[in-house]
Amino acid sequence: MVVMEKNIKDKIFEEELMPQIDALYNFAYHLTYNEADADDLVQETYLKAYRFISGYEVGTNAKAWLFKILKNAFINHYRKKTKEPTKVDYEEVINHHVDDDETTTNSSYLDLRQEIFQGMMGDEITIAINSLDVPFRTVILLCDLEGFKYEEISKILDVPIGTVRSRLHRARNMLKDKLREYAKTMGYSDKED
Repeated sequence: MVVMEKNIKDKIFEEELMPQIDALYNFAYHLTYNEADADDLVQETYLKAYRFISGYEVGTNAKAWLFKILKNAFINHYRKKTKEPTKVDYEEVINHHVDDDETTTNSSYLDLRQEIFQGMMGDEITIAINSLDVPFRTVILLCDLEGFKYEEISKILDVPIGTVRSRLHRARNMLKDKLREYAKTMGYSDKED
């Protein structure tokens, strides 16, 4: 195993991996719906990437390599959380009862739209995407928002390309069903009616 010099390692990290931080954060936030958890996932991703940078082939798709690390970290955290007993954040319960204003409930969706999509889509679309199960939401995010090819998504998720296609097809159909009424209100016709 070739040991990489620290200055070469740092250069690769800065030039190829760090420019992907915004895309990683967006993906992490869509998976967790929590800024702190998304930050933790991104930080863990970069720590692992730096630690195992010798496994990265310079000039290849750094974004896909990092997304795979992030996805694996998310799965590990998810498995760990499902084995833990349910926790209640009493401060959140108190704040919820103190502030019955609906804007606090919808503010996370509004922030998501403004910060991540920069006004590209409405709250209804964001809510519809967020309501999908993780496997379907993940392929939509990777394909339609991040622009990965099916082959890249297959490698990131460690699933066959047919599974990627199937999940993407099902996710798009679920979104179509969830957004049918919204589309009508926006002036788009529904050919199925």
